[in-house]
Amino acid sequence: MRHVVVLLAVLCVCDGVKFGQLCSGNSLNTRRTSDSWGQGHHGASRGTREHQGLDIKCNDGATVYAPFDVTLHGKVTVYTDANKAAINNGINLRGQGLCFKLFYVQPDRYYGSVSKGQRIGVMMPMQTVYPGITSHVHVQMCGKSDPTPYF
Repeated sequence: MRHVVVLLAVLCVCDGVKFGQLCSGNSLNTRRTSDSWGQGHHGASRGTREHQGLDIKCNDGATVYAPFDVTLHGKVTVYTDANKAAINNGINLRGQGLCFKLFYVQPDRYYGSVSKGQRIGVMMPMQTVYPGITSHVHVQMCGKSDPTPYF
């Protein structure tokens, strides 16, 4: 009897990928920690659900940059609640082998290619919906895995 051994090697093109600066005024991509609205790490409690992204501090009105060369892939609607319309926008992006979304960003456009460090849009007025929160861009992987290793 002959045995055949098959070895599979899986290489992630995303190994070693790190996000460049997302917001003007936050060159180190400092994360939102804890405030009266909760915590910004992946997996933080949101009542009956878990936070599916990572929050990177970003002042309302700040410029949002491409973290590396990316392709813009359309609009993200964050909420179904009309009371949150002031911040109900985001964008789908792909680059460096990653698929991710940025919430609370008013993009300059929804499709096309953008180079690392180039302006994508502006941070929306988070304080109008969540007074006292640490304003932030929410980074969420398309598969809802933890984006933390990329920061």
